[in-house]
Amino acid sequence: MSSKKSNSQGMSRTSVVGAVLIFALFVITVALYGFDAAVVMLEDLTGTDFGLETSAGDAGGQPAVDSSGVAVGEGEITVYFTSPVIPFNDVTSGGIEDNLIELINNAESSIDLAVFEFNLQNVAEALIAAHQRGVQVRVVHDDEHTEEDPQIEELMEAGIPAIPDERSAFMHNKFFVFDREIVWTGSTNITENGIYRNNNNALVLRSPQLAANYTAEFEEMFADEFGPRSPANTPNPVVELSGIRIETYFAPEDDPILQMLEVVNGAQSSIHFMTFAFTRDDLGQAIVARGQAGVNVQGLFEQRGAATEFSECNLFLNNGFNVAIDGNPRTLHHKVLIIDSQIVVTGSFNYSDNAVESNDENVLIIYDQQVAQLYEQEFQRRFAESQATEATVCRVP
Repeated sequence: MSSKKSNSQGMSRTSVVGAVLIFALFVITVALYGFDAAVVMLEDLTGTDFGLETSAGDAGGQPAVDSSGVAVGEGEITVYFTSPVIPFNDVTSGGIEDNLIELINNAESSIDLAVFEFNLQNVAEALIAAHQRGVQVRVVHDDEHTEEDPQIEELMEAGIPAIPDERSAFMHNKFFVFDREIVWTGSTNITENGIYRNNNNALVLRSPQLAANYTAEFEEMFADEFGPRSPANTPNPVVELSGIRIETYFAPEDDPILQMLEVVNGAQSSIHFMTFAFTRDDLGQAIVARGQAGVNVQGLFEQRGAATEFSECNLFLNNGFNVAIDGNPRTLHHKVLIIDSQIVVTGSFNYSDNAVESNDENVLIIYDQQVAQLYEQEFQRRFAESQATEATVCRVP
């Protein structure tokens, strides 16, 4: 890693004031969110790499992860974030899907995947190669959002069974299960936009118990039990993984909004969120109540839909909360709540009536400070590039 040398000669009064302001912001960020988050903020503001490796505890002797992911919990959880280059370039390789392909290449017996969108050719080729070497590969997909891309058809032509969700509602999951031992999930669609243009997160969870949860959900959908037809039969709704409590919920059958409301209602110091869609009134009102009780509320909205009559953004703005519009010209696609810098809620679940009532979705609630810190750092990175709203309406002036 390298650092840029500053030219101290001829420093103007303006640059001195700017440096003082940046230092003050750095001190405040350290006080609120910790040193790591402050350095990330400073790197984003100045364009300088200060050489701080993002980390979250001992990887427990597991293989080192690359710069896009950090392992926690003795290496049993790895968190990845996409890193879109703005302005966008033509690079469409070397992203976090390389970690997914490694899991595909290492699979020995089975790969089950549920995908909302899917157009990455390198992932399709890895799945076909796995099938050809004897691994059982099965697919569930949303028919509306995969019909224009040839990759699902290529898998089927190779002999891989693929079951479409043909309802008007969405099969909105983005998960893989490997050898019934490892889960890949999160907000990331397996597309060029999902990985190279949009802001997303993904997690790898090495746990047979968690894999059993996702396998049970997959089996339901593979048997054409989508949406409200899907039974509530998650075998291990609460799992302890290296001392980390992880709760798994599937929509609509598990009604995960109830668990999300519970963690929000328990917030004591802060509620931070990054959201593609937030139109759910009960969740919005719960956040308002905690904010009025003194909890720090700060949020980032995807620009599309932020100012509509259904969005909760205007409600938060008019209650004096620090909300902003994302700075990505494409899409802020996260669906993330961070509570008290201790709890993370993530998955495919948008904060909407459709997600609650009709779509197939998955939600993880992770109770761990180290994991929460990684998401807090991502939140601070995205907020640093955000756009301020108008005074009373959630749109960019």
